[in-house]
Amino acid sequence: MLTVATDYLYKKNIDSPRLAAEVLLAHVLGVKRIDLYLDFERPLTSAEVSQYRELVRRRVAREPLQYITGRQEFWSLEFIVNNHVLIPRPETELLVEQAVEHCKERIKSGEQRVAVLDLCTGCGAVAISIAKEMPQATLWASDISSEAISIAKANAQRHGVSGKIEFLEGDLFGPARDKGLHFHIIVANPPYVAEEEYEKLPPEVRDYEPRVSLDGGPGGMVIIERILREAPDFLKPKGVVIIEMSPAQVAEAKDLISSLPRYRICRVLKDYSGLDRVVVAQR
Repeated sequence: MLTVATDYLYKKNIDSPRLAAEVLLAHVLGVKRIDLYLDFERPLTSAEVSQYRELVRRRVAREPLQYITGRQEFWSLEFIVNNHVLIPRPETELLVEQAVEHCKERIKSGEQRVAVLDLCTGCGAVAISIAKEMPQATLWASDISSEAISIAKANAQRHGVSGKIEFLEGDLFGPARDKGLHFHIIVANPPYVAEEEYEKLPPEVRDYEPRVSLDGGPGGMVIIERILREAPDFLKPKGVVIIEMSPAQVAEAKDLISSLPRYRICRVLKDYSGLDRVVVAQR
């Protein structure tokens, strides 16, 4: 069955067909992928065959594997995902790395607690990963989508950090403004796909992931610009804002930061492919 599914996915031009076939079969059987080979001769029941065929059909329709299985790994943790939230990408781990680094610097400088805001939290992967790494951090995580907030709360519960993160539903800094909050660190993986490029995205992204979490308006800079302009009002002295964006947007973001007198320092970090990906600006 596994070989048949692999061949079928290959003929339908699905990326990594063998991997997809294995992941889907393991999901149907409720086992790990390695277990498929430890019990290779195990026959499938008719119900399992039917379920497997349905999942393969969904993948052929270009639905992402992560939405079919409802899971995605990030920062060596497993997160619940569905089509109300973006699928976490490896490059977004840079936000966690930088936030953890800045948390440690703050603690060394004498802070007892480090206040962190995760904007556009989605499934909560960034905030939850920071919470797991830094016991001294107190986190807030906001998203405009109530469905995303529900998923993020479920993930926080799953990873035992519900008591460390307050989830806020609203548009960017709106909930923080209402509560009078200020932060040492603000992280964001905002919508940054250029509106004019949206229809060119792969169907797995364009047709299944939430557009509200992807579409950054003309040039993809609308939300990024809002965050950079508004963040100083919510940063404590020497606080930082850390934003993921497209490599094509970094130069414009740096120019904007240079034009805003409340920022002192700007750094650019490369992703695992060597591309400019994350901008760090300090108040």
